[in-house]
Parts: sequence; structure tokens; C-alpha cells
Amino acid sequence: MSKHKYEIIIYWSEEDQAFIAEVPELPGCMADGATQAEALENVDIIDEWIETAKSLKRKIPSPKGRLMFA
Repeated sequence: MSKHKYEIIIYWSEEDQAFIAEVPELPGCMADGATQAEALENVDIIDEWIETAKSLKRKIPSPKGRLMFA
């Protein structure tokens, strides 16, 4: 699991027939899995997202914690 403190939202996708773990603060950062736990495990993609942003010299948002409204 990721060491980062970004919020992760997990939901079922009918289209993908999988659970999706999405990191709203990091545009396009998401992973999937057959179960909620697997999707959460696969969200280590956060590290890759951050490394890619660094290599492209893009700003990396600081984790904001829990959203007040979703």
C-alpha cells in the first residue's frame, strides 16, 4: 500500500466490471481490482504518478486529506 496520504475513493464500475480506486487529487491516478481490497492494493500507482510528474516537471499536489463534500 502507498505511503502517501492522498484520499482514495473506491467504487464499482459496471463498464469495467471491476472495483476502481481513484485518487481525486492526482488527475488520472486510478487502479482497479476484482475486489475492493485488490483495487486498494493496486493503488500503489500513486508512486508512479508522482515519479512521472517529477520527470515532466509538473506540480505535485500536497495531500489535502478528507473531502468535505463528495
